Amino acid sequence: MPNIPQEKPIKKLRSIQRSAGSHWVGNGFPVRTLFSYPNWGNELSPFLLLDYAAPTQFPPTDKRLGVGEHPHRGFETVTIVYAGELEHRDSAGGGGSIGAGDVQWMTAASGLVHEEFHGRHFAQTGGTFEVVQLWVNLPAKDKMTAPHYQSLLSQQIPTVTLAHNQGSVRVIAGAFTGEAGPAKTFTPIQVWDMRLHSEQPITLDIADGYTTALVVLKGTVHVNGSEIIGAAEVAIFERAGQGILLDSAQNASALLLSGLPIAEPIVGSGPFVMNTQAEIQQAIADYQSGKMGHLA
Repeated sequence: MPNIPQEKPIKKLRSIQRSAGSHWVGNGFPVRTLFSYPNWGNELSPFLLLDYAAPTQFPPTDKRLGVGEHPHRGFETVTIVYAGELEHRDSAGGGGSIGAGDVQWMTAASGLVHEEFHGRHFAQTGGTFEVVQLWVNLPAKDKMTAPHYQSLLSQQIPTVTLAHNQGSVRVIAGAFTGEAGPAKTFTPIQVWDMRLHSEQPITLDIADGYTTALVVLKGTVHVNGSEIIGAAEVAIFERAGQGILLDSAQNASALLLSGLPIAEPIVGSGPFVMNTQAEIQQAIADYQSGKMGHLA
């Protein structure tokens, strides 16, 4: 009998995370927490948290809007700017200004303090501000490595156009159809920034056993035959399978997050995420004694 190619098994939709309400981080970031590790840490490993500051209009101001000096240890923060401008500075010497399309990937690891504010030029002129911040966990063996900062400018991030004008994928981390993203990661991770508009199905290849989440920021995406994922909602998929099938999409802006799970305990407190409570207590003591540094 002839060999008949078999279709790849598709990851099944597990659940849809719909967040309610929003809150301010500092005085510059009105965010909705779309998922966080106290509820989804094991299921979404290596991803810990995602805050979405949806498009917000800010008037011109001379004030510094954002979050002042604060610490982190044990993970990485990934900040994607969709509109506006963000300035970052940390005690490990990292920092800079990023605008629309740019990404900053800060590895807090053994610990640092940093600040994040609206860019000075943006604050003076005002305008629309839209940002995503993702927290990515580090395995235990890497939690106490030296802090590091990656500034990933828009022109460094490859864009892949999907067939049949179905949309496009910016590859921030990992790879998509042979295009590799510029971010250097500690564990295998895919972060794809997508624009989707198609009445036809879209299949995205993702490794079997990987955590997979589709974060819809704007528009709608249909999955699983009839389920609708709307703005500021997250579709969480089973790990088994070699891809996901999107039935259709309408003017959608979305992030596809996938990665190899880190099968280790998650113990967190505020800005610290470690593996044990003793390590959290040590992080607090190290911060209070100045071992994570200070900003001048």
